[in-house]
Amino acid sequence: MNRIVLPAVLLVLALLPLVAGDFYVNLGSQILIAAIFAMSLNLLVGYGGLTSLGHASFLGFCAYACAWASLRLGFGHGAAALLAIGITTLMAALFGLIALRATGLGFLMITLALSQVLWGLAYRWVSVTNGDNGLSGVSRPHPFGVSIESAGAYYWFTLAVAAVAALLMGVFVSSAFGSSLRGTRDQARRMAALGHDVWMIRWITFIYAGFWGGVAGLLYIYYHKYIHPTALSITNSAEGLLGVIAGGSGTLGGPVIGATLVVLLKNYASAYIERWNMLLGFVFLFIVLVMPEGIVPGVKRLYARARGGAR
Repeated sequence: MNRIVLPAVLLVLALLPLVAGDFYVNLGSQILIAAIFAMSLNLLVGYGGLTSLGHASFLGFCAYACAWASLRLGFGHGAAALLAIGITTLMAALFGLIALRATGLGFLMITLALSQVLWGLAYRWVSVTNGDNGLSGVSRPHPFGVSIESAGAYYWFTLAVAAVAALLMGVFVSSAFGSSLRGTRDQARRMAALGHDVWMIRWITFIYAGFWGGVAGLLYIYYHKYIHPTALSITNSAEGLLGVIAGGSGTLGGPVIGATLVVLLKNYASAYIERWNMLLGFVFLFIVLVMPEGIVPGVKRLYARARGGAR
């Protein structure tokens, strides 16, 4: 079934710039970036059982690194992107060494603290980050000599990256390593007794999640052509976590649906409701009450129940 549905969904998404205006195409690009970010966080939350409130640190840091390398060091797009991704992945390895000293609430608080340190530096280290004014003037790359300055071209570029990200993360969680990761989530002591290095499995996953968070950061800076300390804020991390939980953690499609819901509410509800976060809270409360496992698993459950009743 998935072999038919997934190509059909990709085809429909690819046709969006041909049938919609620039506003909706740009909105689609935002959703795709948020989806990559949520999927990377889901590796920790859904498959590793490690709830993080600091995942935006990878998105924001990579975006800042790319902007700084381009604007201050004069690097080309390729070199700046590779440098930014490399440094972000190394930072994820370092953060993992610190954060994985704890689990549960302790892990959540450490990730939050680390992200707040970066957020504070982004505001205060004016000589590097330009403080509250942020860094602007970043141009978009020309992959294979093709311009992606237009809304449609950038959307197709983001869609291609999102498809590759979803494929590689899907392979990651479906592999033997992914099974070990789920084992550490459900029965960490039993996995250790069976000879698995629980800490190492979690650390590798943390680094991999940080890498894809950095990829989302690259797409973020190329989309906005501007980076501000708010990209590192707890609000950004919380929105990603909310998307994972609302869509269904531990599933491949759940974070995509959840991220789509958050971005749509953020863009549409904020235009009509000043405190749109309150509406987002009510929507999340409804999802928790009706589908506590998330939208994707909840819809599957209701569909299976409906088919069972029909029989």
